[in-house]
Amino acid sequence: MQAEKKNRVLTIGMAVLLFVLSVCCWLKKADAYSASERRALAQCPRLTADAVWSGSFMDAFDDYAADQFPFRDRFRSGKAAAVTGLFAQKDYNGLYMEDGYICRMEYPLKEEMLKNTADHISRLYERYMKDTDVSVYISVVPDKNYFLARKHGALSMNYDALTGILYSSVMETVENCEYIDLFPLLSIEDYYRTDAHWRQEKLTDVAAALAEAMGTAVCADYEVMKLEQPFYGVYYGQLALPAEPDTICYLTSSALKNCTVTGYGTGKAKPLELYDLKKAEGRDAYELFLSGSQPFIIIERADADTQKELVLFRDSFGSSLAPLLVEGYKKITVVDTRYLSPELLGDLLTFGDQDVLFLYSTTLVNNSLSLR
Repeated sequence: MQAEKKNRVLTIGMAVLLFVLSVCCWLKKADAYSASERRALAQCPRLTADAVWSGSFMDAFDDYAADQFPFRDRFRSGKAAAVTGLFAQKDYNGLYMEDGYICRMEYPLKEEMLKNTADHISRLYERYMKDTDVSVYISVVPDKNYFLARKHGALSMNYDALTGILYSSVMETVENCEYIDLFPLLSIEDYYRTDAHWRQEKLTDVAAALAEAMGTAVCADYEVMKLEQPFYGVYYGQLALPAEPDTICYLTSSALKNCTVTGYGTGKAKPLELYDLKKAEGRDAYELFLSGSQPFIIIERADADTQKELVLFRDSFGSSLAPLLVEGYKKITVVDTRYLSPELLGDLLTFGDQDVLFLYSTTLVNNSLSLR
């Protein structure tokens, strides 16, 4: 009798809970965007006979129900805590936390992606640089998993193999190309705790090493500027576990203050900021560096005491590094071929005797389908 009463109470309680959640689902206004995950949320699909008959309505409705579930972020945090704490799972959706740093496992090594990256570089060289006097350099930025995987017991790539395969593949086409090794210059402290990117204020030695390898120098007396608002990087919302926010700092100097920055994202020249403080107040504060995802940017310094020019092929890691190379060049052209078709490059840039640096993160090199 006691067991029967207990079962009845549990059944009624569960029914009430499901009823309340159902009512909340229908009454809750659909959110358009998840700030914690930095992505658009699914909206209620349109009900049509064709959609119901094909099954696409229920597929879309399942996505909508999952994205718009009441108290969704709290449930996500609870699930992540249970998976990593109660069940002692090493990672949650490929993410883990070690020493206060949130990290994504980059694994396995994908040789076909490395070859794709090398082929991309080779095609650019063959089309635009082969019969010129450019000096070509390659450098790779390690992801945080390189520093934390062994300590955490997480899966990890063979990073020596990654750089070796990439460089040897490029050398099959690009003669006299030089590899600049940044791995020994970096540590986990050079990266944000909640984001994938590196911290600009920690990169002066990296910039100096790159400049020296390319035959110039970037000595500067920088002033460190700090954003007031806390920075919650992309990994913070994806892992859904409590973590201390970061602080974004940016470096400025007399040379940087005298720079002019021009973007050609629409094909027409548009003035940009070296540090866009309005972007710093948006969804991703890291976009303050060179105004975020820009396909083609020119940074010029009228008071430069050198005529050297640099063409920097980069991903988002190059946004915060490029300003630190300004001291060594009169002109820096920043190119992101994830957003610019190589076929259009010849309309914007003429190669002659510039330094050309391909600076890509291991994450992009190992997942290079976004390179056009």
